[in-house]
Amino acid sequence: MAQVLRPLSELFPNTAHPQILVGLAEPDDAAVCRIDENRAIISTADFFPPVVDDPYDFGAIAAANALSDVYAMGGRPLMAINLVAWPDDLDKALLAEILRGGADKVKESGAVIAGGHSISDAEPKYGLSVTGEVKPGEIIQKSGALPGDQLILSKALGAGVITTALKRGIAAPEQVEIAVRSMSRLSQTAATLAQEHQVSAMTDITGFGLIGHGLEMARLSGVDFELDFDQIRFLPGAESFARQGVFPGGMDRNLEYFAQWVGEASPLPEFARGLIYDPQTSGGLLMAVSDERAGALLSALQSQGEAAFALGQVIEGSGRILVRAEAT
Repeated sequence: MAQVLRPLSELFPNTAHPQILVGLAEPDDAAVCRIDENRAIISTADFFPPVVDDPYDFGAIAAANALSDVYAMGGRPLMAINLVAWPDDLDKALLAEILRGGADKVKESGAVIAGGHSISDAEPKYGLSVTGEVKPGEIIQKSGALPGDQLILSKALGAGVITTALKRGIAAPEQVEIAVRSMSRLSQTAATLAQEHQVSAMTDITGFGLIGHGLEMARLSGVDFELDFDQIRFLPGAESFARQGVFPGGMDRNLEYFAQWVGEASPLPEFARGLIYDPQTSGGLLMAVSDERAGALLSALQSQGEAAFALGQVIEGSGRILVRAEAT
């Protein structure tokens, strides 16, 4: 995608549009346009096919995923536009449930559904275009991580594994329920606490997995990340399914592309390697925060019900990740 967008970034450089604070020139989770000294608008969009069977849950997950990009920039959602692709021969009652799930999640965020657009398509898809706001001086980008920072993730990993197990009919109902609860949880509280504890950089973990999105942060910050696999938390059932080779196709694509920038202190087992490349849907916020503030931030996240954990540190480097593991 970066290669595809490069000609556009050359055609529309931020320097030619000084009100664009974050745009094509420095890929991030959303675009940001300054309105005045105290206000900036965040704009993003995301949609995808169903990842779970229940239409309401799918709508809630898709909405939470789209809203997450605004939170990853340190912002607050204002309004959302429904984006729908729907087969002509599929029951519209299912679509109504998807939209209801999305609307409930948008309402929970404090934003409003202000419109929408739909097209006919062979495969159903749903998501949102989201507009948010942030103070220009409070934008959190991927590019601010500093050597000595600690890395914290606000949600457990493994969503791609669990949804794949669901599609294969081998996931237990309680495993699916916990995964749905995680994917549909807004990153609102995590983002607020990130602002309060002055994180250096932040992004949300979605389709490129922990490694892919971590590399984006490391590369844009001009540093390396050192991850401790043994500290990473996974959704119930994810490790067991991973040992059985239950992964979505996106894991292989992530591994094939991103592995060239990843080192392993000792070779990881295949299941462990797959888990850190596993594509996530509505994953958590990956935060880089100073060592002095890391403990307080982690405690605050956990006290607010976030499944947050520390998983590594930022070191000097040039945009690579080193993964350490002992008890795998």
